[in-house]
Amino acid sequence: MVLNTTQQLQQVLEKSKHILLVLPTEKNSDALAAALSLKLFLKKQYKQADIVADGFVMPKILKFLPGIEEIKPELTHLQKFIIKVDVSKAKIETLSYDIKDNWLSIYLTPQQGTISKNELRTAQSTFKYDLIVTLGAQDLESLGSVFYNNTDLFYRVPVVNFDFHPGNEHYGQINLVELTATATCEVVFKTLQQLGEAYLDEQIATCLLTGMISQTKSFKTTNVTPHTLGLASDLMNLGADREKIIQHLYRTRSLGALKLWGDALTNLQSDRDIGLVWSTITRENFARSGASEEDLKDVISELISNSPEAKLILILFEAVGADGKTIIKGLLDAEKGFDARSLLKSFNSSGNKKTASLTLENKSLKEAEELVLKAIKDTARVLN
Repeated sequence: MVLNTTQQLQQVLEKSKHILLVLPTEKNSDALAAALSLKLFLKKQYKQADIVADGFVMPKILKFLPGIEEIKPELTHLQKFIIKVDVSKAKIETLSYDIKDNWLSIYLTPQQGTISKNELRTAQSTFKYDLIVTLGAQDLESLGSVFYNNTDLFYRVPVVNFDFHPGNEHYGQINLVELTATATCEVVFKTLQQLGEAYLDEQIATCLLTGMISQTKSFKTTNVTPHTLGLASDLMNLGADREKIIQHLYRTRSLGALKLWGDALTNLQSDRDIGLVWSTITRENFARSGASEEDLKDVISELISNSPEAKLILILFEAVGADGKTIIKGLLDAEKGFDARSLLKSFNSSGNKKTASLTLENKSLKEAEELVLKAIKDTARVLN
């Protein structure tokens, strides 16, 4: 009998003991909340699970979600390197080590006799994780250094892919990708209902509803269906705290964030031919408003909500580099029909088809604006 994807996932989970949940580099509340809900679910089944996201910094508005403080910014301790010594002929009396010039020296002193290289063996342990689950990642490259620095892990361990974006590359051995869904949390919720609805509790439901509300702008996006609203109702029946979610997502914005939003509106420009809306923000804007780079996520969300005709949303802003000099960073959000990372590929951008980022050095904000706009417009017009 041929198993469906949920049944395949059930089989894989039954065999797995330590699971790695991975988020894309360009984090969003939906993917993050989906990972937290899945970790809580797995914990109830006595499974170990870790969440990692390249360069993760906790969003202030999501600090209420259970377990968010345990998300790791990088992947470490995947394997152990083992040095084996045959001591059947020469028992060890002392063991010591030191590190000099980046070399580790291990000293073994036998009680009697000698130890030669013939008594030595080396080995590597198996990978710490026996299953990988990605959430909201359209391709493996969008996972950033978590993938690039650990490609062997991704090619040796089964990958389960949860997503709803139409550009998903179906790179997993199991792909739970639903194009009619409005959020990754929606896909995860429907899957968990089939895996074990009895395990769903208030915390899991709150995480899932948080992702759905965030991704749909509180159910205002055009892809929301009666089915979506029915799932949201099911989550509230399970105990999801909608009031808490709304309070943290929409009623906790600082005065600084609101001032930054005003600056972004003041500098707002558009190109109706390709549906591009963009704005620039200076270091002075940040200083005057008291806002931070993290607040730019809210600015982009507001631009998307208030610019329904826009297909591309671009924010270019001044930041401080590692050497203390001003650099230019950019964030691009692409709607259906465009690939954000491809539009910025000439700038070695990171991210995925939905959202991408870039960094430019030795450019003024005006120079960067002209350069990036030309690249986007030239590429977008070819695609159109």
